[in-house]
Amino acid sequence: MDLRRGLRSRGLELFAAAAVMAALASAAVVYVRRQGWTLYYGDAEAHLNIARRILDSRTPGPDQIGTVWLPLPHLLMLPFVVHDGLWRSGLAGAIPSAICFAAAALFLFAAVRAALDSRAAAWTALAVFAGNPNLLYLAGTPMTEPLLLACLTALLWCTVGFDRRPSLVWAAAAGVAALAASLTRYEGWFLLPFAALFFLLRPSGRRVSACAVFCVIAGLGPLAWLAHNAWYYSNPLEFYNGPYSAQAIYQRALQAGMARYPGDHDWPRALRYYAAAVQQCAAWPLVALAAAGLVAALRRRIWWPFLLLALPGVFYIWSMHSSGTPIFLPGLWPNSFYNTRYALPTLPLLALLAGAAALLVPARLRAWAPTVLAAAALAPWWVHPRPADWIVWKESQVNSEARRAWTRQASGFLASAYRPGSGVFTSFGDLTAIFRQAGIPLRQTLHEGNGPAFAAALANPRFFLHEEWAVAFSGDAIATAILRCQRTGPRYHRVLIITAPHAPVIEIYRRD
Repeated sequence: MDLRRGLRSRGLELFAAAAVMAALASAAVVYVRRQGWTLYYGDAEAHLNIARRILDSRTPGPDQIGTVWLPLPHLLMLPFVVHDGLWRSGLAGAIPSAICFAAAALFLFAAVRAALDSRAAAWTALAVFAGNPNLLYLAGTPMTEPLLLACLTALLWCTVGFDRRPSLVWAAAAGVAALAASLTRYEGWFLLPFAALFFLLRPSGRRVSACAVFCVIAGLGPLAWLAHNAWYYSNPLEFYNGPYSAQAIYQRALQAGMARYPGDHDWPRALRYYAAAVQQCAAWPLVALAAAGLVAALRRRIWWPFLLLALPGVFYIWSMHSSGTPIFLPGLWPNSFYNTRYALPTLPLLALLAGAAALLVPARLRAWAPTVLAAAALAPWWVHPRPADWIVWKESQVNSEARRAWTRQASGFLASAYRPGSGVFTSFGDLTAIFRQAGIPLRQTLHEGNGPAFAAALANPRFFLHEEWAVAFSGDAIATAILRCQRTGPRYHRVLIITAPHAPVIEIYRRD
């Protein structure tokens, strides 16, 4: 009877948490959309358009997934991005993000409830995690962080479940969570060996079989991505060392005279920058509360949940040191904004530790702990409820200002001048936002993702370039091809040039 009552109570708790998160996730999508912020991030625009071109392209199919960014975020957008209205508004990418944000919070809630055996700890963790405005903002955009957090907290929940009741079902479920993480962001790859060791080192008679089940399922993600790159690019490591990889881009920038990123082969500086990013994303009260929670965790000798949730932060510091991954912050050289959101994967760790801090509250007062502790942790966001204080939003706003300006001008022109079916010769990337805003289907554009057709038009436009329009960055391969073919045909004339401060020049050509 007591067991049944306990299960019913936990079910009601989870239902209540799910209701709260459904309302909060929906509100985030609506608010971000009404403010016009959904596609401020250039990466959000890119993720949305990659998903769209898988279906809407002259050469639709799996090859349109590309090589550097992992595929799962784009695949989850497919049911939504096929709808023109959802694509043009950006909601096709925001809806999956909101669902993943809610799922991440619920998995964290369930994992903390089980690991710490405390209702107060679970509600505290949920409140400080879901109430963070930087994360709430990303929950309303087509960014990949909410999905990664859902995979990470799902993996935590499954491993905690295995620790309590060893079963191959828990191991298989953990393998599915890790598989999803490994197809979302490369941090997911970093988690795999540590999770495998967790199963192998458990004091259980099923540890070997559980580890094997986990590894077989989770290992499918990296293997699938290596196979994808080998099949479409003849190099299984194309994502790592190909021309569009982060390392290749970084090396080209260094050769052009750019200063090295802060933290590059400098462990103390990498740690300093990442710690500063965490502090600005989470705020000092939560960091202090987490430090108090660490004391409670050490008392209970609960190690694994904290070790697992610390791994993404370790990965980013390592990436800053060894892989040319930058984080720029105001107040630290070069005093700008870039990749500040990389601190958000540490939020589940801070939330878990904040939940553990609830255990330090006397039992008779513990029912009030979630309210008091969450209010303290989130106080900076309530005292100054301005988006300008949300560093993740501020980064997207500052870095997109010029891009949004020229996109708006170019799309407004093409929306009135473009004749359906006439075609556009262009490059895929930031310019694709112009066609989304103008309502031009991507199958009416010819870009590098279209393989031989694009290569032929670029190399020999006289015979293979038939599009009426061309949209290019001044001096890029498209603009160069248009100028080169003026001698042999087809001839184009420039009908619009768009300039914006701190932005490349945009050129729009029309065929004579």
